[in-house]
Amino acid sequence: MPASPRTPQPAPTAARGAAPSAPAGIDPRGPRVGAALTAVLLVVVLLLPGAAATVALAVVAALFAVGAVRGAQGSVQGLVYRGLVRPRLAPPAELEDPRPPRFAQLVGLVITGAGVLLALLGVPGAVVVAAALALVAAVLNAVFGLCLGCELYLLGVRVRHARS
Repeated sequence: MPASPRTPQPAPTAARGAAPSAPAGIDPRGPRVGAALTAVLLVVVLLLPGAAATVALAVVAALFAVGAVRGAQGSVQGLVYRGLVRPRLAPPAELEDPRPPRFAQLVGLVITGAGVLLALLGVPGAVVVAAALALVAAVLNAVFGLCLGCELYLLGVRVRHARS
């Protein structure tokens, strides 16, 4: 059974020249704080009129793109967490696999990017729908620790293992 995103990850110990089986774990509180910051930005998107909302959603999509490329810990929200929040907290009780939160950033990019693209193509309500979908996911993660993108990642891992 694959590890859940909340499963503690041991520090990688690879033999010389061998790649570690899993990347080093990350503090699970970081993605939750990042989700809270993203939720605030998405509320702003929903409050803005017309073209301003499209531009704001494009900014959120760009933030998701950074997170998808660099991982949740390398996102702007991750940098805010590490610089402002993490120094005030005790060390985490456990670490989580960084791959599910990174995939979740990609899912957020797809949703918000589609909203921006559809808005630019003139589809009415595209920004509102995309922002609302992303907001629901961000709030679930920030408040309840339920990362929908992480769960999609784990489902994909299970399906891939079941096929092999």
